[in-house]
Amino acid sequence: MPDTPPPTPAKKTLSPLTAGILGLALGAGIVGATWAITANQSPDTFTLKGSFALTDEVYNDPSSEDCRGSVTSGYDDIAEGTSVTVYGAGDDVIATGHLGNSEGNDSGTICTFEVAIEDVPKGEKFYKVEVSHRGTVQLTAEEAENGDLFASLG
Repeated sequence: MPDTPPPTPAKKTLSPLTAGILGLALGAGIVGATWAITANQSPDTFTLKGSFALTDEVYNDPSSEDCRGSVTSGYDDIAEGTSVTVYGAGDDVIATGHLGNSEGNDSGTICTFEVAIEDVPKGEKFYKVEVSHRGTVQLTAEEAENGDLFASLG
């Protein structure tokens, strides 16, 4: 008797319904993974840097180099930690921060604060910066991104 090869198993094919469900699940998984990866990435941002100077009614702390607005002057809201708000061209709040370290000049008439507001979104035509409730200073996008903020009060 001649040797006959063993029969080959028949290939199974997926039913259209099974193939559709498998394709849907695979597609949803890819979309979900892409969304999860991109959702945690922030848009291009920068740190808006510069300085803010109080030039009137300055109080210099004799125990340190810190300074602030005088309590009796009406500038008592100006101190390290005072809120700084960044607005976009549409007047919407796009970032917030606070006044940083302060330093008084030798004559005790100027108090300068560091400003560094992180995560400011790029792409605005211009930016407005407000310290406390004292009104805004407008910067071009280039000035803001280059750290050219300088504002004063007093």
